[in-house]
Amino acid sequence: MKNIYSKFLVLHVSLFFIAAMLLSCDGSSGKTSPSSIKTDSVKKEEEQKVEPVPEPLIIKYKLDSIVSTAHRDSIFGFFSEKEERNILLLNRIEKNRIKAGTRLVIPDTLFEDFLKYSPFPQEMPYLDSIPKTLLIAQRIQAFALYEKGRLIHWGPVSSGKQSTPTPNGLNYANFKSKRKVSTVDPDWIMPYYFNFMNFYGVGVHQYLLPGYPASHACVRLDMEDAKFIFDWAVPWKLDSRGRYLIKNGTPFMVFGEYNFNAQVPWLDLANNPDANKLNEGELGTIKKYVEDYMADEKNFEKKEITKEENLLGA
Repeated sequence: MKNIYSKFLVLHVSLFFIAAMLLSCDGSSGKTSPSSIKTDSVKKEEEQKVEPVPEPLIIKYKLDSIVSTAHRDSIFGFFSEKEERNILLLNRIEKNRIKAGTRLVIPDTLFEDFLKYSPFPQEMPYLDSIPKTLLIAQRIQAFALYEKGRLIHWGPVSSGKQSTPTPNGLNYANFKSKRKVSTVDPDWIMPYYFNFMNFYGVGVHQYLLPGYPASHACVRLDMEDAKFIFDWAVPWKLDSRGRYLIKNGTPFMVFGEYNFNAQVPWLDLANNPDANKLNEGELGTIKKYVEDYMADEKNFEKKEITKEENLLGA
C-alpha cells in the first residue's frame, strides 16, 4: 500500500505541475503583467503621436492717415517705445518726418521682435555656403543679413533717388569709417560708413530716413542698423602695402527696381500681407550672384604653400 500511495502521490504532483505549466503557456488563460501592458501602451501612443505643423504667421496691416502732428503724437501714445520704433522702421521713416497727409501702415499684431515682420525668408538654402551675406532689396527699400543662409537681421533703407540711383550688382564690403565726410557736401556727416563700391564711392551709413529713396547713390540706414552692420560685416583683405586685393569682404548683393511712380510699397501690405516678399525675379538674381560669388577665387582663403611642399612639387 505504501508503494501505491507513493506512486499516486507522485502522479498527482506530476499532473498538478503539468496543468500549471499549460496554464502559464496558454495566452488565453494567462494574465499579462502590468509592466507589459504599460510598455505596449507607450509604444502605441508613440506610433500614433503626430507633431502638429505650426501654422505660418500672418500679420494683417491697416492704413492710418495723419491729420496733424497732434494726431501723430496721439497715435504713437498708445505704443511702447519698442513698438513705436518698429512701426517707424516698417514705414522707413523717422518720427519728425511724419507730417499732415502722411500715410502709415500699422500691423494688427505688435511684436518687440522686429524679425517677425521680415519680408525676407527665414532661410535661404542657396546662401548656406556663404558665411555672411548682406542683401539690399531696392524695390521694397530694405536690407537683410544672412549667416550661412539663416536670416539674423533686417531693416529699412533709403537708397539712391531717381536722378542718382544706387547701382545693382554683386559687390563686397571694402573699407569702413566710424565717421566719414561726404565728398558731395562737406556738411553731410555719415556715421558708421561701410563702403561697398570703392570706385564710385558708394556705401551704407546712418542718415535720415524720409520714407522713400532720397540719397546720392549711397544706402541710408537707421543708426542702430548702421552700427550693427559696421561691426558685423567683414572688410576686404589687402596685401601688406595696401595695394593689392587678397580677399573680398562680405558680399553686398544689391537688386530690384524701385517704382518711383507708385505709392511706397509697404502701404501695399494693407491689401496683401505678402506684397513685400521677394518675387521670383529677385530670388533668381540672388542665385545668379551666388554663382558669381562661388566662381571668384578671392572669396576663399588660399592655402599658403610651405617650403617643404614647394620642394615636393618641384
